[in-house]
Amino acid sequence: MAGSVGYVSLTPSAAGPEADGVQQRRIVFVIFDRFQSLDLTGPYEVFQHASRAGENEYACQLVAPFPGAVRTESGLSVHVEYGVADLDPTGIDTLVVAGGAGVDQARHDPALVGWIATAATDARRVTSVCSGLFLLGAAGLLSGRRVTTHWVRARQLSEEFPDVRVDSDPIFIRDGRIWSSAGVTAGMDLALALVEEDLGRDVALSVARYMVLFLRRPGTQSQFSVALWSAQPSSDPIRAAVSAIHADPGARHGITDLAAHAGLSPRHLQRRFAAELGTPPGAYVERVRMEAARRALIEGDDPVETVARRCGFGTAETLRRMFHRHLGVAPSDYRDRFRSTVRK
Repeated sequence: MAGSVGYVSLTPSAAGPEADGVQQRRIVFVIFDRFQSLDLTGPYEVFQHASRAGENEYACQLVAPFPGAVRTESGLSVHVEYGVADLDPTGIDTLVVAGGAGVDQARHDPALVGWIATAATDARRVTSVCSGLFLLGAAGLLSGRRVTTHWVRARQLSEEFPDVRVDSDPIFIRDGRIWSSAGVTAGMDLALALVEEDLGRDVALSVARYMVLFLRRPGTQSQFSVALWSAQPSSDPIRAAVSAIHADPGARHGITDLAAHAGLSPRHLQRRFAAELGTPPGAYVERVRMEAARRALIEGDDPVETVARRCGFGTAETLRRMFHRHLGVAPSDYRDRFRSTVRK
């Protein structure tokens, strides 16, 4: 069967406390029928490459409601050796719960949810990728926590778990020993952060280089990058204006300036920009500058006044007003809060 089309057989590391005399961390991935394949394979590969780059520190296992073939939502099948009745839920270092379309059915499986609850009691870290958070919620693990999930699922999560603080913007969040991520490729960012916490930056950097990944997109980076919150320009003039904005968010980007980049009249630029991107030029510039300021606050130590000038806001007071309007917090509070989330 392993050679058939649409079938994947992962070979987990040998389970056990040691391999070649090295104490291993046991990583258990929870999957279910119609899970998102990248929620498993992305983080799985990060941990496996980390073991190869380091000292074979991770022993990875898969568990599902039942052993055997488990379908992904795209139609691939993954062979799983253990069902929840077969795998000891104790002694787990890191629990990784995948998401996917099938989570809505899986979270009503009492055996699966009960196993997750038991495993989480003893695990050092409990993590979810994408909508796997619904399984953690069903297991009673999220009350009072701040979490993230894929932006498509954020409203549903808030409505079903009103005692959970859902932030749909960051790509991953840490709240104590609970880690959550936005899903799909964000699961790899989360796994790299876990590897960096365990084994240090050098090993994480080695893994990122091998897998051609960023080391690392900070968890606070927005899910809503320009590619997501805006349509893409369809003509060269508007593309030139957009490129100028991203090349230097802090530069002058008034209508006249952008029109010059586009080679259009200001009125024509205004109309074409809104038609192609679905937002007026001024709002677009403000959004790009906000993202630049957020990155600068998280990744650097420059004073708020310096960040404000460099990102095009002019003064710290203007930046504070923008942060309160868009995020409900001051820039300094944002820096303190999210740095502690990433480095905690």
